[in-house]
Formats: sequence, structure tokens, C-alpha cells
Amino acid sequence: MGMMKEFKEFVNRGSVVDLAVGVIIGGAFGKIVSSLVDDVIMPPIGLAMSGVDFAKLSITLKEAVGDKPAVLLKYGVFLNTVITFLIVAFCIFMIVRSLNKMQRKQEAALPTPPPPLPSKQEVLLTEIRDALRSK
Repeated sequence: MGMMKEFKEFVNRGSVVDLAVGVIIGGAFGKIVSSLVDDVIMPPIGLAMSGVDFAKLSITLKEAVGDKPAVLLKYGVFLNTVITFLIVAFCIFMIVRSLNKMQRKQEAALPTPPPPLPSKQEVLLTEIRDALRSK
């Protein structure tokens, strides 16, 4: 019974729920960016490069033999994936940059706390030091 209680506490923590929501939204965002790259960005680039379809760019390592398919090195798909990654990374960078900027503004707006008062021991040691100096 103790392990189930610990598990419930773990799942009910806000950070776990926030992480789950972030992963789900991140997955959906990744699909949107993949579609953006594959369906919107790469076709005009391919058209500008004499009608190249990047998704079909590949190098044949071994020709198809009978019912065995050809072995292909699909570098066009890799290029699409790299561009997708760069767009996602840039978007995340911009979000983190904005959050950091807001956090710095909030920290700057807060008044700086006064320095802590010296402890009783420090006060007594200071008095002893001053007394020894005056002798």
C-alpha cells in the first residue's frame, strides 16, 4: 500500500503533469513543423532547384533483386529532418529567450532586500575587537 501512495503523490505533483502536457504539446508542435517543412518550405526550394523533390533524393547502394527491395541512402529525407530540427530548435530558443527576458524584468522590478543584520556573536566579537584596539 505504501508504494501506491507514493505513486499517487508522484503523479499528482504539478511538475509531472506539466511535463506530460509539455510532451504532448511538443509532439503536436513537431508534427506541425514537419508538415511546414515537408509541405510548405521544401517544395518551393525544390522548384527553385530545377524541380528537385528532396523527399525522393537518395543514393542506391544495392539495386533491387527479385522480390528484395533496393537498399537506398535517403539523404533527402535526412535534409528534411535536419531543417525540421533547426526550425523547432529556433522556436524553442525564441520561447526560452522570451521567458528569460521576462524573468529578468521581474527580478529587476523587485526591490533588493536589505543586507542581513549581524548575529549577536558578530556584534559581541566586534565589540571585543574595538575594545582591544582602544587599549
